[in-house]
Amino acid sequence: MRTILHADAQVLGQHAGDEAADLIVAALRAAGSARIVVATGASQFATLDRLVARTDIDWSRVDVFHLDEYIGIPGTHPASFRKYLHDRFVSRVGGLRSFHGVAGDAADPAAECDRLGGLLAAAPVDVLLLGIGENGHLAFNDPPADMATTEPYHVVALDEGCRRQQFGEGWFPSLDAVPRQAISMSMHRILAAEALVASVPDVRKAEAVRGSIEGPLTPLVPGSYLRLHNRCSLHIDRAAASLLQSHSVAAASRA
Repeated sequence: MRTILHADAQVLGQHAGDEAADLIVAALRAAGSARIVVATGASQFATLDRLVARTDIDWSRVDVFHLDEYIGIPGTHPASFRKYLHDRFVSRVGGLRSFHGVAGDAADPAAECDRLGGLLAAAPVDVLLLGIGENGHLAFNDPPADMATTEPYHVVALDEGCRRQQFGEGWFPSLDAVPRQAISMSMHRILAAEALVASVPDVRKAEAVRGSIEGPLTPLVPGSYLRLHNRCSLHIDRAAASLLQSHSVAAASRA
């Protein structure tokens, strides 16, 4: 894992978005097509803005998946990740070869996991964008993350820390309104992507960043497993880095 320290969230997003765009362009040149996974949440605002601003990507040759979705809410719900991606990404780039949304309101969530898993398994993922949650989660793999499953997508329970984050960011009117289950890409499948670009700004993420970079490798901090990936870039801002030891900040500054 390579850690890159930025002055603030806006600069972070510009660099992370450019890195993701460069990786997509490289995949298109090498193979004629690209498969990517796009993340959601407040941490991705600036990254996605920069990614969609790039004019050198032929989106008609790109297949897009996403990481997760709440169970039981339709794609029109204000907190739906399908709606988020439609508004902030899909409608802005236009002409994608395909977009495979996670249907959290499917009648059978397990069958939806199987459907998505079959599509995802058809070829490698070239670039996967992600963040780290306040509780250290990757996608909706809350601690302790299931490191054993090899299924591409699975049904997960959301812990209280995760649900409080979703409410605190303003996606739901109350904590009680936040769903208790979701469909999530598994840890195994996330770490199988060819390249990972993580955008993690904000002091709210400082404890999770410290655990991910300096703590033990543990399912209690799912973000710590990013250290095992040799093509992972972890983009953090000074607020998110505020609890790191000085040697970690220096190492990040030189990256």
